[in-house]
Amino acid sequence: MQVPKCIWTHTESQMLLLPRHRTLFTLTKTLNKTPGAWRIGRSTCCPSSLASMGTVSAQEGAVLSQDETTQIKIQPVQVAKRLEKFKTTIFTQMSQLAIKHGAINLGQGFPNFDGPDFVKEAAIQAIKDGKNQYARGYGVLDLNSAVAERFKKDAGLTVDPEKEVTVTSGCTEAIAATILGLINPGDEVILFAPFYDSYEATLSMAGAKIKAITLRPPDFAVPIDELKSAITKNTRAILMNTPHNPTGKMFTREELNVIASLCSENDVLVFSDEVYDKLAFEMDHISIASLPGMYDRTVTLNSLGKTFSLTGWKIGWAIAPFHLTWGVRQAHSYLTFATSTPMQWAAVTALRAPESYYEELRRDYSAKKAILVEGLNAVGFRVFPSSGTYFVIVDHSPFGLKNDVEFCEYLIKEVGVVAIPTSVFYLDPGEGKNLVRFTFCKDEDTLRAAVSRMKEKLRRL
Repeated sequence: MQVPKCIWTHTESQMLLLPRHRTLFTLTKTLNKTPGAWRIGRSTCCPSSLASMGTVSAQEGAVLSQDETTQIKIQPVQVAKRLEKFKTTIFTQMSQLAIKHGAINLGQGFPNFDGPDFVKEAAIQAIKDGKNQYARGYGVLDLNSAVAERFKKDAGLTVDPEKEVTVTSGCTEAIAATILGLINPGDEVILFAPFYDSYEATLSMAGAKIKAITLRPPDFAVPIDELKSAITKNTRAILMNTPHNPTGKMFTREELNVIASLCSENDVLVFSDEVYDKLAFEMDHISIASLPGMYDRTVTLNSLGKTFSLTGWKIGWAIAPFHLTWGVRQAHSYLTFATSTPMQWAAVTALRAPESYYEELRRDYSAKKAILVEGLNAVGFRVFPSSGTYFVIVDHSPFGLKNDVEFCEYLIKEVGVVAIPTSVFYLDPGEGKNLVRFTFCKDEDTLRAAVSRMKEKLRRL
């Protein structure tokens, strides 16, 4: 006998993502124009929930009774224990709310304008030239060379493009390959909180023991004594980010020298995420690998997306001495193996852009930053200094909401502007409850419109 298909409405399909307790649904025949069609409805009370799912064949265990009703037990979602604590990313949640409420998105860090034409045209040409099959696993030779050339200009270090540069699918994959390739279960890794949320998730997948050193406003300086106390014989690496997301802090030469000294004394590696290196406004960016004795114990991580406003291309790389590159490449081989070939060729063109491109980039972002910072100050936030990146951290407490998540939800629903709650960037969420992050990687009209909405609708207590 042929089992009729289910027809699920949007509202009804939202009932399917449920917590781990039992929930039963009843299939009842509907009176509509589709012969033999069935509709799914709830037979018990359950929470309203969250996401729609695709159609499910009624053949999967549905048995029709004489009154043409049956029950299907919905299986709980499954995830490995090491990832149970991680939910849908805050960026996805806030972006979905932004769409729902028509809010201006100053939350997620991607530009609302396009990258330069000369880079896009290079990608088009590469596709037309037939550069569309797998690249070699660790990168197109020309791109490895371009990365090495850029690093020589920026950090003053000469590296072997064949043995010490690995091209990855974005910096996030470079981070994952570095952690999975060089960290063993039980190894201690030190982070500086607040931190990019991918760090904690990837370290958890590697079975690492995570320690966090909190950078506190207003200047988010490294608490040197805390850092010294955190290092033990089991410390394998320090994972750092400069310029720093989400605070905009840039690690000073003095701070980097202390970190370098501690790493040398205790045989600790450094994984240095430097994707915002070209967005340094108030001081020069310093790669910790360039300090004396540090190249041999550092993996420098970077990407194309932030500098060239091409975040969707996902072109990243890891630079490290061969003895560390070996582990990075072993992991990379079994993560993505290779990265988009035509985009790699276009990245060669990008990285060989004249210095005037980077100068104009900083001028442009400096103007955007001024619009946002002046506006946030005028609205009544306490705005903390941002020396790099395209992010600004503010204290929202003058507006009377009890925590950062509640404030950001209010800001979206009642004001029409998106910010990111920073509590998700801490091991202890309470440390970020008064702070939210705004981004200024948007065109100037968008920034002014967002400021205007906040001036009109936000009121200090």
